Order: sequence, then structure tokens, then C-alpha cells
Amino acid sequence: MTTDVFTTEIIKDALVAVGEEMFNAVIRTSMSPIIYETTDFAVGVTDATGNLLGQGNGVTAFLATLDTAVQSVLEHYPAAGDILPGDVIITNSPYSGGGTHLSDVVIVLPVFHDGELIAFTVNKAHWTEVGGAQPGSVSTEATEIFQEGLHFRFLKLYEEGRLNRSLVQLIRDNVRLPDSTIGDMHAGVAAARVGGRRILELVDKYGRDDLLSAMDSLLAYGERMTLAELSKLPHGVYEATDVVEDDGLGNGPFTIRVKVSVTGQKLIADFSGTSSQAPGPVNCSYTGLVTGARCLFKAVTNPDIPANGGSFRPLEVVCPEGTIVSACSPAPVSLYYESLIAAIDVMWKALAPVLPHSLTAGHQRSVGATFISGAHPETGDLFVMGEPLVGGWGASLGLDGDNGQFCCGNGETYNIPVELFESRYGLRVEQYAFNMEGGGAGQFRGGRGVVTDYRVVSDEAFLTYAASRTESRPWSLAGGSEGSTNYAQILRAGGQVERFGMCTTVRAAKDEIIRLTTANGGGYGVASAREPDAIEQDLLNGYITPEQARSEYGLER
Repeated sequence: MTTDVFTTEIIKDALVAVGEEMFNAVIRTSMSPIIYETTDFAVGVTDATGNLLGQGNGVTAFLATLDTAVQSVLEHYPAAGDILPGDVIITNSPYSGGGTHLSDVVIVLPVFHDGELIAFTVNKAHWTEVGGAQPGSVSTEATEIFQEGLHFRFLKLYEEGRLNRSLVQLIRDNVRLPDSTIGDMHAGVAAARVGGRRILELVDKYGRDDLLSAMDSLLAYGERMTLAELSKLPHGVYEATDVVEDDGLGNGPFTIRVKVSVTGQKLIADFSGTSSQAPGPVNCSYTGLVTGARCLFKAVTNPDIPANGGSFRPLEVVCPEGTIVSACSPAPVSLYYESLIAAIDVMWKALAPVLPHSLTAGHQRSVGATFISGAHPETGDLFVMGEPLVGGWGASLGLDGDNGQFCCGNGETYNIPVELFESRYGLRVEQYAFNMEGGGAGQFRGGRGVVTDYRVVSDEAFLTYAASRTESRPWSLAGGSEGSTNYAQILRAGGQVERFGMCTTVRAAKDEIIRLTTANGGGYGVASAREPDAIEQDLLNGYITPEQARSEYGLER
């Protein structure tokens, strides 16, 4: 270290703040509600070799996909002079670096000082449209990645400051919403450039050597603090299995198996024994599996430690190639998030019994990603609504589960406000209520999922919906009851009701209702031990019905 410890700490905090400023830049400049309202994106900074220094997250499940994207850029451009000042690289490759699906597009900007590469700034955001067979570029029916949209494999969007206009035109000509797609692309570049300017301002203020020294110090700090937290965990080997019910094509169930080994120096998550990759699009790449493992690892060490490459050094993820969580090209991956979240959840399930104060019982374990498209009734323009759904989280020792929260893979994401929703899309929100189906009874009750009704006000609309936990239920702890399931319905004009666990572009006519129901979380402890006052409060708040109070808790009134 070439400078005093106080200056080093200031630089370290400034590097973390760069991610926060980039995050705000994306929200201010993007054009799609799934980015600026739902915050389905992440931004960050790495050093010149791709070590994560700081990250601003909307989506927790992007926790491993910024640094790995940079590392893959360096593999694709290995020689001196391959990457130059003014270059901007674009990629969405699921099998290397990106780790998710084609809709999640990564913008990588190299930061140079006096001709030397010193850092990268990165933005990864969900574009509503990248082409493919279905509106929203998500399908439950895809059998290979070529059906899911445009695939950018580490292309130069800008070369020495010059925009690649042919590439931009190619994108514009092959997506259904070209203006918003290109707008979101430029928002990603703008955020990366904001981060790049801030890095160079730090060089001007503190000098390049001190900045690089502080980068190394930040990584070492993350590792040191994480090891201190890891030493507090109960050492041992913990195992669990669970399933993803369906791949969208009717195949399944698919088993996800993990063995978690905890020592004072390392946590190893071994997914050997997991089912082979699926014919349908629920596959997740190995990079996606790593991000899932990082999410749970962060939760059981210390979430307040800034996420950086050093903090993940004690984590090792083992999985053979070609499983449903380590799929290989050209496997379809547009629903990757269901398997990724299942990988988080099965690690959670393995460790929850020995970490009752840190981990809850099982939650809805699904993004419940819903895409509805159609022609807007006022303008006639195509609309594509994409949104994740909230559900019930599991109870824990001493606490009821949270109601109506996004799943563990979503993180700091949000609903689209009703006012904006109804103005942008040919739908009207008719109901947004807690799920009263029951499930999750216990000394501490599982959180409630929600029921959302969308009435179609266009002449027609088309539903694409994908969920897991459609047959298996959120798991319980210490004798509690399992939760309920996720599903979608269309309430037809003639009174018929159609139910789906997964579907692609199912037509709903004007005035028909698309109903989305998310699971209630698992309970903790036997129901007979629940305090009568807590049961009465649940009745008062509308979390349970009088019949459930009798049947699940034995309360007679």
C-alpha cells in the first residue's frame, strides 16, 4: 500500500458508490418499465482482470454475472490492442459470462488511463424485446436457443468511440419494440460511461497507483470479513434435494441435488447428481448456478459486506457439465431463472435446519414471470407487459413469514404501479389480494402469496407464463405445514376456467380475466403451538379464514 489507510478507505467507499451512481443513471435513462420500475438490472465495476469491486443491484440473481461477463470479454479479446479506449462491448451469451438468458444484455466499457487498462464498468439489464419466436423473447416451448432471440457474442457496439451502426440496425430490424430496445441499449452505455468517468476522477484525485492499491485492498477486505463470518457457521456436511416440475414441454420432474460442506475456510456447494439438462427452456448455465450459490452464501455470511470478488473467494461451486443447472449450448434457457432459484432454495433447504435464526422455511420459489402482449385499445400499437410476481415467504424461528414479497432471485425489484400499468397496456387490474387458499400453518405462519386479476380491455391479449412450485409445495420446518402452489388461470366469458403451470401465448378475449396466484410460504413449528392471540390477529387481518382457524389450528369460536 502506497498511501495511508484513511485515504484507502475513502477510495474503497468511492468505488462502491460508483455502482450506486450507475444504478441511478439506468433508472433515469431507460425506456422500459421492467428496467426503470421493476429494476430488473444490475451495474458494477471490476478491476482490469475482471474482479468485482462494487455492484448496484436490482436483481439479486445478477450477483455473479458482471465479473464473469468481463472475464469472458478478456477471453474473447486476449491480445494487446484487442480492446482499445472508446470500445464498448455488448453480450448476452448465456453459456459464457452472462449466465442468464438472451433478454439480459450486458454492456461492458473498458476504462483506460494514459493508454493502460485499469478497470471495467458493466451494466446488465433485461430488455423487453430481443426478438425470437414469441413477444417478450420468452417462451415455454423453445427447444433450442435460436428460437429465443438475438444472440450477441461479445460484439463491439462502439469501436474506438465509433458506433457500430450496422449492428444497431440489425437489432432494430429484428425486435418488436425497436424504439424502447434501442433506448435501453443507449441507457446501458450511458450508465457505463458515468462509471468510467468516476473511475478517472478518482485517478485524477488520488493517483493511479493509489487507486489500484485500494482496489486490491477492497478485495482483500471482502475476503477477510467473509472468512470471519464463515468461521461462525456450524461446520459439517448438509444435503438436500428438490425438484423443478416441468420444462415447459411436459418433461420432468427434474431433480436438483446439493451437498454443502462448511469449514472454517471454505463453503463448497456440490450439485453432482442433479438431473441432466432439459429439452425445454428451464435450463440454467453454470455461471447462473454460481450466481445462485453466491446469493445464498451472502445470506448466511454477512449481507452487509459489500459484494466483491474477494468476498466470494471462500465459495466453491461444483457441478458436472450438462445438467439442468450447468446446461451447454444450444440448450434453450429463456426460463433459466426457475432452475437458478431452485438451486438457491435447495442450498437454503440444506442449511436451514442448522441456521434457524438466519434462514426461513421455503418460499414461493418462483419468479412467476408473466408476459402479456396485444394491441393497445387506444393506439393500436403492440404492447408487451413483462413482470415478476410476489408471493409468500416461509416462517422462521420466532417470526411469521413475509407476505407478498418477490422471490430470493429478484432482490430489490418492484411492481409496476397500477396507474402506469393500465396506461401502457391493454389490461385493467381488477384484484390484488392475499392468497386465502391456506397452507403454511405452524407455530409461526408462512407468509401469504397474492391473487392478481387482469381484465383484458384490448380486443385480445396473449399470455405467456412460467412458474415452478406448481405441484411441489414450499417446504416447512420443525413440524410446520407446507405452503401452497403457484398457477395461472384464464376465466373465460362462458364460465370455463383454464389453469396453467406454464403456457405460451394463450389467447384471452376482451373482458376475460387472467388470474395469477402465487404460493403461500411454509410454516415453522407445529400449528397447535401457535398462540391464540396470533390466530385471532390473523383472522382480523384476513390472513386466514374462520374455517382455516378451525381446521389448521383447532380454534373454536
